[in-house]
This record gives sequence, structure tokens and C-alpha cells, in this order.
Amino acid sequence: MSEEKKEKLEQTEKENEEIKEFGEAILEENEKQYRVQLLSIIGEVEGHECLPNNSKTTKYEHILPKLAMIEDSRDIEGLLILLNTVGGDVEAGLAIAEMIASLSKPTVSLVLGGGHSIGVPLAVSADYSFIVPSATMVIHPVRSNGMFIGVMQTYRNMEKIQDRITGFVASHSHMPQKRMEELMLNTSQLVKDVGTMLEGEEAVKEGLIDAVGGIKEAMEMLYHLIENGK
Repeated sequence: MSEEKKEKLEQTEKENEEIKEFGEAILEENEKQYRVQLLSIIGEVEGHECLPNNSKTTKYEHILPKLAMIEDSRDIEGLLILLNTVGGDVEAGLAIAEMIASLSKPTVSLVLGGGHSIGVPLAVSADYSFIVPSATMVIHPVRSNGMFIGVMQTYRNMEKIQDRITGFVASHSHMPQKRMEELMLNTSQLVKDVGTMLEGEEAVKEGLIDAVGGIKEAMEMLYHLIENGK
């Protein structure tokens, strides 16, 4: 085997391992030969506490260093984020969303299946967001686990966390903060729960997501952003 073929085989094996372990890959076989980083956020966003081994999770301690590497890389020209998440740790989710929003490289997100709870700010953190017609976005109030030391103090703290989420979403989408709060407190849609579920086209009409589309549209938009310097 030639040295070139050996190197290519090793690179392929490395990429396959990254896909298997972290849901990551470098996309570079396109006509324009742009180097695009693919990043998937699936299952539950794991924060400071480890979730059970039988849960499908995205660990924020893996995502944050990867985003820093993307920003620092001279080779990576854009980032494509695939989302199918039920939500998870609020602090971890917001940390990832803020980091994506602060990248200088062009970013596009695509919601597949669902972008629930903290998945909402993750979806809108990209420069442009897409959602497939069958996917859903679930907007609901902040939940809290653990012991309540002081009821009023805990409530105020949860309100502040909620304001951080709604403020972030409003500043990175076309949905006003007041409208998101209304959808959060909706009692007529979810059984035994408060909040709103938006399907693909509804999420776009509400101004939460930029457009309905799939992988083709997402890639085309990312190439467009790269060509025009974001």
C-alpha cells in the first residue's frame, strides 16, 4: 500500500471514529471544496451531573472545546449543526448556545425530529436556522430539580433564568420576548403541562426559525454565507 493511500485510510478511520463517538465529521467533498464542520446535538444535553448510561446524551464538556477548535482553525470555513434534542441542563445548553452565537465562522442549524426546551436557544444560536416540516419545537417554563430552600427566592431565581433564555432567543430570532413568554405559559395545548409545541411551518410563521428546509437547503445557505463572508 502506498503512503498516500495509507494516510487516507487512517484519516477515514479517524473520521469514522469521530462520527461514532461524538457525531462529528468534516464535510469537504463538495464542488466548492469548502471545509465544513458537522456537529450533532442529540438526545439530552448533559450538564454538571452525569446522566444514566442508557440515556442518549450530548456532553457539553465535549462540545465547548470543539467549538473553540473550530474558531481557532484556519481550515474550517463553516459549521453545520444538526439538532434532535429533548432539552436538558439549562446552564450547559445556554453555554453552548452563547458560544455558537459568538463564532466568527458562518453557522447554520437544522432541526430534525425536535428542538425542545433548551434546544430552542441552541437552534436559534446559528446565523441561519432551518427546520424540517415534521420536526417540532417545544417552548415551556424552566423546570427545577432538587430541594427548595426558600420558595420565593427559588421562584425569583427561576424567573431570572427564564429571562436569560427568552432574552437570548428574542435577540437571535424574529420572535419577540413577550410572544415567547406567552407561548411558555400557554395552558391549552400540552396535556398536564404548560407550554406550546410548534411544528415546522408554525415555528417559521412565529419567527422562531428562519425557514423550513432540509439538509440540501441548509448546506446551500452555509455555502452562501461562506462565499459572502457571513
